[in-house]
Amino acid sequence: MLLDVRPILYAPGKRLAFQFEMDLSDADISQPVAVEGMVRNTAGLLELELEARAVLNLTCDRCGKAFSREKAILYRCTLAEEVQNEDSDEIVLLEDGKVDVGDLARTAFILGLDTKNLCSEDCKGLCPRCGADWNLGPCSCKKEPDPRLAALGKLLENK
Repeated sequence: MLLDVRPILYAPGKRLAFQFEMDLSDADISQPVAVEGMVRNTAGLLELELEARAVLNLTCDRCGKAFSREKAILYRCTLAEEVQNEDSDEIVLLEDGKVDVGDLARTAFILGLDTKNLCSEDCKGLCPRCGADWNLGPCSCKKEPDPRLAALGKLLENK
């Protein structure tokens, strides 16, 4: 979504709000992502702030259960017609007084996704032998001793 900021470009104190939904089904996000934000002209400096929010359908990386969780990403940057200071933080250049907020929101949301998804902070996962869900209780597998301690176990057997 291209946003034309020319109406506030040279008007300190003015604001320009925006709101839209984007489809990220190509990135395995089935629900639409709602984006809302604002561009502010503060003493001639254009500051963009947006929030992208969606309900994600996920699978726990430890136990394999399907669950849903809301994810919200905040993104801020400065908009400029040209770069004057190379050391500045996040600066996005305007093209003919416009900025592609859809692309900014898409990139920020995808980069803000978690690399590991857990159904709960204390998820215990699955037994690597029998596949039992340790969140429901212990499994019936006999625990094997640590192979590094096998020599000590043999000493105890001899007595």
